[in-house]
Amino acid sequence: MTKAMILAAGQGTRVRPLTKQLPKPMIPILGKPVLEYLIEHLARYGVRDIMINVAHYHWKIENYFGNGHRWNVNIGYSFEGAREHGEIVAKPMGSAGGMRQIQDHSGFFDDTTIVVCGDAIIDLDIQAAVFEHKTKKAMASVVALDVPREQVKNYGIVVADKDGRITQFQEKPSPEDALSTLASTGIYLFEPQVLELVPKGKVFDIGSELFPLMAQQHLPFYAQKRHFNWIDIGRVTDYWAVCQRVLRGEVAQMDMPGTEVRPGVWVGLNTKVNWEKVNVIGPVYIGSGVSVEDGATIEGPAWLGHGCVLRKNSRLVRSILFDYTRLSEGAVFEDLIASPQYVVDRLGRTTYPGDETSTLRWGDARA
Repeated sequence: MTKAMILAAGQGTRVRPLTKQLPKPMIPILGKPVLEYLIEHLARYGVRDIMINVAHYHWKIENYFGNGHRWNVNIGYSFEGAREHGEIVAKPMGSAGGMRQIQDHSGFFDDTTIVVCGDAIIDLDIQAAVFEHKTKKAMASVVALDVPREQVKNYGIVVADKDGRITQFQEKPSPEDALSTLASTGIYLFEPQVLELVPKGKVFDIGSELFPLMAQQHLPFYAQKRHFNWIDIGRVTDYWAVCQRVLRGEVAQMDMPGTEVRPGVWVGLNTKVNWEKVNVIGPVYIGSGVSVEDGATIEGPAWLGHGCVLRKNSRLVRSILFDYTRLSEGAVFEDLIASPQYVVDRLGRTTYPGDETSTLRWGDARA
């Protein structure tokens, strides 16, 4: 396996406001974009040529990853959009349509390719998945996991026979209509001929259009049931839960950065904390340039991005502060995700500065 495609052109509407000024694959976990974890994992398995389709805030992905040399891979980009009335407008082509655009441009997909969504963290054994794909002489394979029936509405659902051959594919069915609880993880293995099924120049989706078409035509299309960690960040509630798991050390290959100054408490450079006058209960990461004033309390799992400020007697519990977030004196933030521009609770409810109905008081540490 030498080639990969990362799908990163979506707008991430279900995780707003986290994606209000950021493409979804750039949402940070432990200070590192989700997309970076994916690229590192692909590189571990010898995948060297990676195409990424981009649209929404595309330059933030391109500027961060460049040509990929820092990860010992080659990265290329395919922008999906147009210039209209003097403005560059993102116009995603759909997951399959974006791949067809790349194929028509360069013929990149000339071998077995792994396709992954840019908004999930995985530890899949790629070598084993490719071996099964080739052994079955599959045209396409979908890596799938069982999910609770009440969650099927969030996923593409696979219906397969005893040999794993897919007979039907349902895109986000209701629990009562679902014919299976086997969910697509957004990880696929494609042979080049799959793209011949995708119409040129049209918006075309893998889950809702390409896969049902393949099932209808009885093509060699298989599901793989594998045991691996799949951390999907589909909604804001997922992001909060993922961060809690990572901070508790429950996810392999995601280690805390910084220096462990006491059990379960890590700090970056240039932090300002009087440890005798604050109460910090790990696991907690305090980023570089953070100031924690006397009387403040931090109860983990918690993450403070660089440049944050906790004013006197403020309290942060099981929460994530994005870079340069300031908590006001005496403020209490519990089970929240906060940035200088907004606060989101664990249920996805958003509060903005100036909301007089809210008791939350915070701001921009740079102000």
